[in-house]
Amino acid sequence: MGAALRRIQLGSALSAFGLGFTVPYLYVYVAQVRDLGAGTAGVVLAAFAMAALAVLPFTGRAIDRRGPLPVLVVASVLASVGAAALGFASSVPAAVLSAAVLGAGTAVMQPALATMLVWCSSTATRTRAFATQFFLQNLGLGLGGLVGGQLVDVSRPASFTMLFLIEAVMFVVLGVVVTTVRMPRPASLGGTRPGDGSAAKGGLRALLSHRAMVQLCVLGFVLFFACYGQFESGLAAYGTEAAGIEPSTLGFALAANTAVIVVAQFVVLRLVERRRRSRVIAAVGLIWAFAWIVAGYAGLGHGSQTMATAAFISTYALFGLGEAMLSPTVAPLVADLAPESMVGQYNSAFALCKQLALAVGPAVGGPMGASLHGPYIVTFVLFSLGITVLALRLGRRLTPVQDQPSLAGIPSRVVAVSLPEGGEGAETGATGSASPSASATAATTASASAGR
Repeated sequence: MGAALRRIQLGSALSAFGLGFTVPYLYVYVAQVRDLGAGTAGVVLAAFAMAALAVLPFTGRAIDRRGPLPVLVVASVLASVGAAALGFASSVPAAVLSAAVLGAGTAVMQPALATMLVWCSSTATRTRAFATQFFLQNLGLGLGGLVGGQLVDVSRPASFTMLFLIEAVMFVVLGVVVTTVRMPRPASLGGTRPGDGSAAKGGLRALLSHRAMVQLCVLGFVLFFACYGQFESGLAAYGTEAAGIEPSTLGFALAANTAVIVVAQFVVLRLVERRRRSRVIAAVGLIWAFAWIVAGYAGLGHGSQTMATAAFISTYALFGLGEAMLSPTVAPLVADLAPESMVGQYNSAFALCKQLALAVGPAVGGPMGASLHGPYIVTFVLFSLGITVLALRLGRRLTPVQDQPSLAGIPSRVVAVSLPEGGEGAETGATGSASPSASATAATTASASAGR
């Protein structure tokens, strides 16, 4: 499925490139360019986030019933309409409604793209597929923000309209590219797409009974709360208030974060893909705890301004190193835990936890970072250490192959299944080919995993 994966990755990168044009400038566009005020800009950003929270609970079941391809096409059209409308929005109702449509469309894209990657990869190749997607998305966002920054002019609203139209076109391109993908239809994935349109078996009750997945969702919430939820809110407020960082330095810090991801992703991948996922995630918690300590030095160390600036930029770079380690571990683990008929629902549930963290993170971290400098650093050092503890506890509920996919001797086209009602250790497998020897090997591996 190399050609299918390449097209999915291309579409994902182009959509990220389009998002990069507008995400850094959305607040400035609403508050200053359209002269709607800071309060309206906050409402617009909230509408963007709340729309995502509203649609994600229904996205997974739609993916499992209809398949990720039609859901992704609809989402790309929806996001394109929202982006174009936002580019012409000059009133409060128009801006809020456009942002809600854009937020809903982009939120649905995440689990749909993740499910397509699952279907077009094997247990052996899934780690690299998700790492590549993360790399390309960050590269796209960075390049989009860089190019967009050269085109915008606060005195010319038309320049921002052009950015939103470029974003809208990129979403259309995503929809067109993915329609050319021929999704695999091996027998082992038949349960994922009911032919009669009936609802996929399972649902929220089955997911909540799967303790390993529940633990992974809790871990995911803490991961995104302690990192992404602080980037543009609490950590930025802490840097400018406590460390005396110039606002322009925030751009360099974010650039350092992206640069580390782009440079280190595949070097890190070679180091982690043959190691236990739970141990890798636990190591990320330690790295981020150190990053918060470095941030504490920047704001509370009373050193020179140059040292404070260097420490603050280093904090973002350390976060980037942790992100590069997470991309080949967390998302593939969600897929490997999911039963075949619930891949979309598992991906959507994890995306919902991520979105909740991104909504709660700024609300908690923003005020603390601006005024409670010492408690803010201590709090997030403890959250980072909590990541390590949660990761190690999760590792006890995973089968050996789920925790370390390199242990699977023969690549399989099937998603590793961990049945909620049968316990977290139960795993079944079958190959997509008709080879008797390959099927026998897969069955032996499944029996060994189930016996753990």
